[in-house]
Amino acid sequence: MSTFTDYMTIANNLGRYQTMTATDPTVAQATKYFQANIGNITTVDQFVNNTRIFNYAMTAFGLSDMTYAKSLIKQVLEQGTTSSSALANTLDNPKILALAQAFNFSLYGTQTTKTIAATSDVVSQYVMQTLETNEGAKNAGVQMALYFQQNASKITDGYSILADPNLLTVVQTTLGLSSYTSAENIDVQAQQLDKLLNYSDFQNPTKVLNFLQRFTAQYDVANPSVASTPFVSAVSTASSSVGFSVDLLMSMQNLKLGG
Repeated sequence: MSTFTDYMTIANNLGRYQTMTATDPTVAQATKYFQANIGNITTVDQFVNNTRIFNYAMTAFGLSDMTYAKSLIKQVLEQGTTSSSALANTLDNPKILALAQAFNFSLYGTQTTKTIAATSDVVSQYVMQTLETNEGAKNAGVQMALYFQQNASKITDGYSILADPNLLTVVQTTLGLSSYTSAENIDVQAQQLDKLLNYSDFQNPTKVLNFLQRFTAQYDVANPSVASTPFVSAVSTASSSVGFSVDLLMSMQNLKLGG
């Protein structure tokens, strides 16, 4: 399927695509400012009030749609992650938790922005996030596949999937679960996922690839408009000459995780 082909093209040449993204003038300028100034920030207030630094970090952690919530993020960073009652641990948002872990002012104080987690790691994440966003503008399925590949190893149970809308969308699409199941009790949803998935498979790159093969096949069936012209032409030609049927595509829904 075209989405899988596009995804594999990037996944197999990820370093080159990351370099291309990093050297884009807009990205390069934002990164240059971040690297030149992040080390001068020693408090949560300085971090939140420096719009360019704050927006860069938020984007790196996939939180660009929450840059308006400075008051909330300030509380998160001030409380840190050590206490089980800390806001970062109670919001059930893995992206906010990751941000709090990287910028753990509560633990590292004035040295927080000098750690690898708050500097080079953030830059790498910003580049990857931008790459995913750019690809998503062309094909949302590719963006979701890239995101899943980067985060699949973090999946340990049904709740870790339910806490991340992006992971949940990929899983629901792959398994043929209606998005309406999200309205069910969260414990019921988690139990359903427990029955359908072997979470240890997500620690195996080959099985993750198989899962994404299923996802992209399902995604293209549900979103035929994303198929590339050559692919559509090939299907059309095959269909008219040898009786190729979409039933073959639909039968892929019955594939099991792991191939």
